Amino acid sequence: MRFVLASASPARLSVLRSAGIEPLVRVSGVDEDAVTASLGDPSPTELVTALAQAKADAVAAEIGAEEPDAVVVGCDSMLLMAHGEIVGKPGTPEAAAKRWAQNAGSSGELLTGHAIVRLQGGEVIARANGHLGTTVRFGEPSEAELEAYVATGEPLHVAGGFTLEGFGGWFVEGVDGDPSSVLGISLPLTRKLLAEVGVSVVTLWSTPTAE
Repeated sequence: MRFVLASASPARLSVLRSAGIEPLVRVSGVDEDAVTASLGDPSPTELVTALAQAKADAVAAEIGAEEPDAVVVGCDSMLLMAHGEIVGKPGTPEAAAKRWAQNAGSSGELLTGHAIVRLQGGEVIARANGHLGTTVRFGEPSEAELEAYVATGEPLHVAGGFTLEGFGGWFVEGVDGDPSSVLGISLPLTRKLLAEVGVSVVTLWSTPTAE
């Protein structure tokens, strides 16, 4: 059985590899704006879960013939800021700088939605999805530090405009909850969802389990 990651995120890939899984990567190409618009007025957790499900479903529909026995995992992350705004990737240096100015010295909740589609014989036989929130406590970088961080380009393309494992880790004071979810894929949540579709995560490890 193949573990298929419906994401181009290098951080998610790195987390999975470090945890014993060598996934097949397939990017969904889902129009996130269209999915969001179709939901009406979703709650933040409903939004990240629906986007994750859309990504998993799209990839599952594409790879059934290529990988008939697989679990496809879709993920989505957004930051619920202290003042109540939910944000994804900043996209521009200006947006990243503004977001950090708002977050500095406060806490936000990184919301992660995951969805799993299980394929057997090329057909979908089970689905499971869920979400979780992890509190991130932001530091207060100086103006010069913030300018240097934004100039790296790193915060432009990650949910909330920060990372733990990269340059952004210098400016995060702490995390309350599952740190792997802040990196992009929650290992505990993924394990639970795999169990819901009848798959034990240890059967997917690329290294032998100890006897």
